Amino acid sequence: MEHPLGLAPGKIIAVHLNYRGRAAERGRTPAVPSYFLKPASSLSWSGRPVVRPAGCELLAFEGEIAIIIGARAHRVPRHRALGHVAGYTAANDFGVYDFKHADLGSNLRAKGQDGYTPVGPAILETADPSALWLRTYVNGELAQEACTDELLFGFDLLIADLSRLMTLEPGDIILAGTPAGSTVVRPGDVVEVELEGAGRLRNQIVAGSGDLGDFGVQPRVTDEVRAAAYGSAPIPASAPTVASTSPSGPGPATGPATATDADADADSDSDSGPACLDEPTLAALRSVSTATLSSQLRKRGIDHHFIEGVRPARPDLRMVGVARTLRYLPLREDVFDEIGGGMNAQKRTVEEIRPGEVLVIEARGERGAGTLGDILALRALRRGAAGVVTDGGLRDSPSFAGLELPAYFAVAHAAVLGRRHVPMDSQIPVACGGVLVMPGDVLVGDAEGVIVIPPRLAAEVARDAARQEAEERFIYERVDEGASIDGLYPMNRVWREAYEERERAR
Repeated sequence: MEHPLGLAPGKIIAVHLNYRGRAAERGRTPAVPSYFLKPASSLSWSGRPVVRPAGCELLAFEGEIAIIIGARAHRVPRHRALGHVAGYTAANDFGVYDFKHADLGSNLRAKGQDGYTPVGPAILETADPSALWLRTYVNGELAQEACTDELLFGFDLLIADLSRLMTLEPGDIILAGTPAGSTVVRPGDVVEVELEGAGRLRNQIVAGSGDLGDFGVQPRVTDEVRAAAYGSAPIPASAPTVASTSPSGPGPATGPATATDADADADSDSDSGPACLDEPTLAALRSVSTATLSSQLRKRGIDHHFIEGVRPARPDLRMVGVARTLRYLPLREDVFDEIGGGMNAQKRTVEEIRPGEVLVIEARGERGAGTLGDILALRALRRGAAGVVTDGGLRDSPSFAGLELPAYFAVAHAAVLGRRHVPMDSQIPVACGGVLVMPGDVLVGDAEGVIVIPPRLAAEVARDAARQEAEERFIYERVDEGASIDGLYPMNRVWREAYEERERAR
């Protein structure tokens, strides 16, 4: 069916964060724009329903201004960029947070569903793009209101930036970001987006019929995902407070939602643990010592697994998570001047941390400078980080005593990283404390130190470590009662039968 405005975009490009109010709501302000694509099949118009899929609860609206490209743009300078615009209209960038975990930053299944980009009802062809007012109403009540003078990145910059590396064709649409106030809507709600002078775009939410099948990714919701979806709006008391999944499929009910902002910029959508670890594995890893895990890894031929030379800032905290790596190289002043300041690799990595991840920093064992301070550590914690490990110095180390973030470090050091390091790159193999750490490796920390476990072995190592500790508790109790270790440690047949009989009786 043809769009009433005759729109047939080859591509729909959406900006992540672009309004100052939304950036404040999300707790970060980007230095440069970032984008994601929505399929042309998501295009819709005023009056058409927006379907919330069966088994989902967190469908959210995002009122936006759609920039309609009128003339081909390739490597267009900013001062000429607006000459390639046919006009502006209202748009709604709908997304269902239940699928945020599915496609990382691409948002394909969260925001690419049919009908999730209604645009219209009229195109504003002559207007000052720096003074456009956008308003969103839910059931007649104002939910969002902002002027384009609040934009972080003007329309001219967006067009110039995108056209540096791709060609914008006539009919292409750029969604320029949403203001503060986006939140969850339900079947029966009516959402209207008004671009002043271009009318109101009106869509009603309806419930989807039929299940999603028992294959493919399933909806997943956690308390953190729910908080991100509702934004600054209060979460209704009736909302569930435990992870949920579609009743039609066997998808896991727990695990992190790894979106990248509610607008796809690495939001803190979290859960009880990393995606590669199921709940029994997580529970076992949280209960066993690194010494026992070390024993199990040695049985499997992996001897180099204990990160040496680091100690915990909080020995009372346990750590279980998957590695997000960051590499520091030796200081070279000219290179640091070029890439070490501003939103450098260190800060970008912190802003990319996903729930359940452990930031692992390769500092080459250099003890002459800090590698992380309390502000960035707090930001990592707020994004759902499971811990921090560095074989270098920890800055602001006394503050870590008050952070509920497991942190392991070599030394305390007051100097900033620029004294000895250049933050270089992330999500590559690194060496930390003499151990090779791959992105996605499982890390477990206790008061003794940190163990690195290959993800493919995590479940069996955790299971066997739990069994080993159960046996060792039995042995410890017998020794405490006065038994000799001869034949008990390790257990001979007689003691093993006694142990197994006790386990059966439990």
